[in-house]
Amino acid sequence: MHFILFDDERYEHLLPLTYTRPVSEIRCGILTIREKWEHVCGTKVYFLTRDYLQEKFPLETAHDNILINSGLFPDYTLFEAIVTLKPGECLVWENTLLAVRCKEEQARNFSVAEALVNMDIRTYAGTPMMLRHLWDIFNLNDRAIRDDFERLTRGRTSQALSPTNTLLGSALFIEEGAKVEASIINTETGPVYIGRDAEVMEGCLIRGPFAMGSHSVLKMGAKIYGATTLGEGCKVGGEVNNAVFFAQSNKAHDGFLGNSVIGEWCNLGADSNNSNLKNNYEEVRLWSEHKKSFVKTGLQFCGIIMADHSKCGINTMFNTGTVVGVSCNIYGAGFPRNFIPSFSWGSAAGFTEYQLNKAMDTASRVFARRQLPFSETEQRLFARVFALTAEQRGMS
Repeated sequence: MHFILFDDERYEHLLPLTYTRPVSEIRCGILTIREKWEHVCGTKVYFLTRDYLQEKFPLETAHDNILINSGLFPDYTLFEAIVTLKPGECLVWENTLLAVRCKEEQARNFSVAEALVNMDIRTYAGTPMMLRHLWDIFNLNDRAIRDDFERLTRGRTSQALSPTNTLLGSALFIEEGAKVEASIINTETGPVYIGRDAEVMEGCLIRGPFAMGSHSVLKMGAKIYGATTLGEGCKVGGEVNNAVFFAQSNKAHDGFLGNSVIGEWCNLGADSNNSNLKNNYEEVRLWSEHKKSFVKTGLQFCGIIMADHSKCGINTMFNTGTVVGVSCNIYGAGFPRNFIPSFSWGSAAGFTEYQLNKAMDTASRVFARRQLPFSETEQRLFARVFALTAEQRGMS
C-alpha cells in the first residue's frame, strides 16, 4: 500500500507559498505536514500535486493506495479512520474530502469531484486540524509544536543541557550534536525542541513553545517568544514572536518579526522590521492571490508572509499584513505596498520586474553557499513560476 498526499483547491488559498511546493511541504509545528504523516504512517509518502511540481515532488502509485488531503494534520484517531477505509470508500468531513482508498488507475487519474460522486462516503465524526489560509500556519503553530514534540520525543531521552544555562520547567528536548550555552529557556509556557547539530548561542532568551530544526542557529542575544519555529538550516537573531521559518532562511540580525511566515532561501537584512498590529487595532486584511483582493483574516495580529527566495535589504519596513511573492528583492526607505508580486525588484518608490536570468543567478549563488547545486529541476521550477506570475507584474 502507498500513502499519497493530494492537493485540492486549498493550494490556491495558500499562494504564493504553494507556487514552489505542494501543500504538504508547508511547515507548521516542528515538522512539515508530509513529515508528520511519514511519522504516523511509518513509511515514505508520495505527492499528487500540480504537473509542474511533480518532477521535484514525485508521485508513485501501487496496486492499493490511500490518498490523503495534503492540508490535513495527522492524529492517531484520524489515522485509524483512514487506514480502515475499504477500496472504493472515501472519508469526508463537512463536504471536505479527507481521504480515499483506490486502485492504481484511479490514483493516477484522481479527481476530488469524481471521488465525492462515485465513491462510497464515510463521514468522519471528529474535528480534523487542517490548513485553510496563509495565516493558519502561524496561528496553528502553538498546537502543532506541542503535538510534534510529543510525537518526536515519546520514549526518548534528551541530550543533557549544559549547566551554563537557566531552565524553567522540564519540557525540553535536545537532539544529539546540538549546542546550547549561557541562555535562559522557559518551557513552562510550552515545550522547546532543539534539533540535531543546531546551536543556541550565548545570551538567548527563549519562551516556548519553540522549535529549531537541524543545523539551525539562534544568534547571540536573540529574544524568542512562542510559538516560533525555525526549520532546518535557518539563522535567526533579534526579536521574534509567533513566526514560522520553513528552512534555509536567515534573519541573522536585530529587528522584529511577528505573526509571520518566511519560506525557504529568504534573507531579511539587518534591522528589518514588520508591523503585526494596526495602529487602530482593527482586523488585519491580507492579499489573496486566489481572489485577487484583500480578505479578512479575523486576526488583530498578522505580520508578513514571504515566499521562497525573497530578500530584503537593511532597515526594510513591512506594514501589517504584507504578502511577498517568490524571488522578490526589496530595499530602500518607507513601507512598500502590502502585496509584492513574485519576481519584483524595488522599494516603496516603485517596483520593476526581477529578470529571470538574474533571479536564477542569485539563487544559484545562494545554493552554492550551502554546498548545494541549483539543479535543472530547480531552474525549470523557477521558470514556470516566473511565467505563472507574469500577469501579476502587468505582463501579457
